[in-house]
Amino acid sequence: MKLGLKGKSAIVTGGSLGIGRSVAIELARQGADVAVNYRRHDDEARQVVAEIEKLGRKGLAVKADVSSFADAEAMVAQVQKTFGGFDILVCNAGITWDGVIWKMTEKQWDAVIGVNLKGYFNYNKVAAKAFMDQKYGKIVNISSINGMRGKFAQSNYAASKGGEIAMSKSLAKELGKFNINVNVVAPGMVLTEMMEKIPAEFKNAALAETVLGRFATPEDVAELVCFLCSDRSRHVTGEVIKIDGGQYI
Repeated sequence: MKLGLKGKSAIVTGGSLGIGRSVAIELARQGADVAVNYRRHDDEARQVVAEIEKLGRKGLAVKADVSSFADAEAMVAQVQKTFGGFDILVCNAGITWDGVIWKMTEKQWDAVIGVNLKGYFNYNKVAAKAFMDQKYGKIVNISSINGMRGKFAQSNYAASKGGEIAMSKSLAKELGKFNINVNVVAPGMVLTEMMEKIPAEFKNAALAETVLGRFATPEDVAELVCFLCSDRSRHVTGEVIKIDGGQYI
């Protein structure tokens, strides 16, 4: 499906691996210039930019800490200067640091909230200001079904992902009058590098509750995200769309 993103410019946080990588490449395939934010994976980020450029689009990799508001401001300014505009934000950067609440440390809690929730606040705020000025913009925040239902030993992660959902609904109300769409995509288990670290017993349990009998690929998620970044979804805002194969019904 052609989504008409030619001439648009996008930022994807956490864009060097997994879902973020697939979103960045699919946005480029649909015609957008794409900047990826990353923290540690230099080689992988460069590879994503190379893939974007192979598709005939401009690519940019920016090493930045999503939990830093100053870094978010600097990245948006760099994208606007390099691409000549900024139209689409996909917030995807996230971490896990699991533990039951009676063993979880303050450091674990703060680290996950700092990246997953404060990081989304930082980029959503900077994007909102840019999009308000031009009376146009698309924001897609990648959450999780565990932000909707909770998860054993993931109170920090579930809280951050639930916070992303609540924040996005609030921003949809605030920004609608500026022609800005804000939506959430909530994946279930996805076949990414992060998933490889999960013990087999947990993956098997997740598969058993997934009614389609398979996990999503990053490309499955990317296609939905790119639809929400396009004007084909112009009358969709404030929504939380699960892509989980029926894992959480």
